[in-house]
Amino acid sequence: MNAFSRRGACPALSAPMQTGDGLLVRLNPVSGGLSPRLLIELAEAALRHGNGIMEVTARGSMQIRGLTMESAALLAAEVDALGIAVRTGVPVETGPLAGIDPREIADPRPMAERIRMGIEEAGLAIRLGPKVAVVVDGGGQPTLDAVTADVRLAATRTDVGIQWRVSVAGDGQTAKPLAVADEDAARDIAVAALRMVAEKGREAHTRDLSRRQLESLAGWHSTAPPSVLPEGGAVERFHSPIRYFSLGKGHALGIGLAYGSMPADKIIGLAQKALALGATEIRLVPGRALLFLGQPADAKQSLHDTAATLGFVTSPADPRTRIAACPGTPACASGRIATRDIAEAIAAENADILDFTLHVSGCAKGCAHPGPAALTIVGGENGAGLVVNATAKGLPAGYRPGYDAARGISRVAAMIRSARFQGETAAACLTRLGPAGIAETYKQE
Repeated sequence: MNAFSRRGACPALSAPMQTGDGLLVRLNPVSGGLSPRLLIELAEAALRHGNGIMEVTARGSMQIRGLTMESAALLAAEVDALGIAVRTGVPVETGPLAGIDPREIADPRPMAERIRMGIEEAGLAIRLGPKVAVVVDGGGQPTLDAVTADVRLAATRTDVGIQWRVSVAGDGQTAKPLAVADEDAARDIAVAALRMVAEKGREAHTRDLSRRQLESLAGWHSTAPPSVLPEGGAVERFHSPIRYFSLGKGHALGIGLAYGSMPADKIIGLAQKALALGATEIRLVPGRALLFLGQPADAKQSLHDTAATLGFVTSPADPRTRIAACPGTPACASGRIATRDIAEAIAAENADILDFTLHVSGCAKGCAHPGPAALTIVGGENGAGLVVNATAKGLPAGYRPGYDAARGISRVAAMIRSARFQGETAAACLTRLGPAGIAETYKQE
């Protein structure tokens, strides 16, 4: 297979990936963001060369869809002409407010750069697979807890000063802890872990490391580990980027893309409003959002209102933040169901029970949410299947016609309302009810 058809690869600007609606490219600016004018020009290029659909991914990268081999090359040339430098190689990710958030324990950017240099010096970039990633969390806002990574470094206050907690193979809650170490040792442990992964081949991740290898990494530095100080009284770290952030000498406004995707003309409209209000930078944010910086504090309501009018997500309580939905039909040739229509109907009718992730996938590839979800509607030959507590690749427990999938979820929602105990979450109620009962309710006419 060539770079245009290889599934599982990261569709970088220089190596587009084939999807159901043409080629897809992904770019992550080195600076972390773009000026409003540059974002407008990039969106105009997406309209000229693609199908006009732009996305911000769960990891905070920009995607442009609907390209051809010829137009992808033209887009790459325009991005270069605009002077937008994009990252290549192993992603080493920091928070969207890295270095400017006064609540950070430590600026994560120097550590991230040291790890990038270590990867380059060890020749690991070409030996590691396209999905291998590193997160360096300085302790600022919003959190990076939801972002999975092969190696995670989190700034931590200890009895000997600021140290780095190193863990592997997971997100902020599930990653396996290895050590709490100073800057030099933490960097060495991170690079050593990636070297071990590279030795296992390009399909490997840190989850594939043996217990012996993990113990070796945990014992990398021989000094006694410092005591981690409790974070009592610390300011809350917001998980959702869709909110207003105070930065001491400034502020930022986070605005989400519905299901991570918006037409380029609406992105242009929002960026034009931001430009008129004095915004200086728009950053891409993990969690499928944009972060607007530089505008005066009294402009936030005007920008918020414009975003809401254009269909962006302007509240962390918006039920669309709990739904992952790919383009589906008619945008994607691989899709079997109209995912966005289904998602919008569910969000409008059943917002009160959405305390779990609902995935609406046009096909079994599950591009919008590769991991398991409490409920997944997946398009197939038999209509809209319902997969319970698994990925889109799982075996559906029941089917109903694709055009009627939202009604099936409404029946499940009604069952949750009547069956859950006082104080019980909808997610816990689903677990208690079990796949068979959920699927039977979903199928009911």
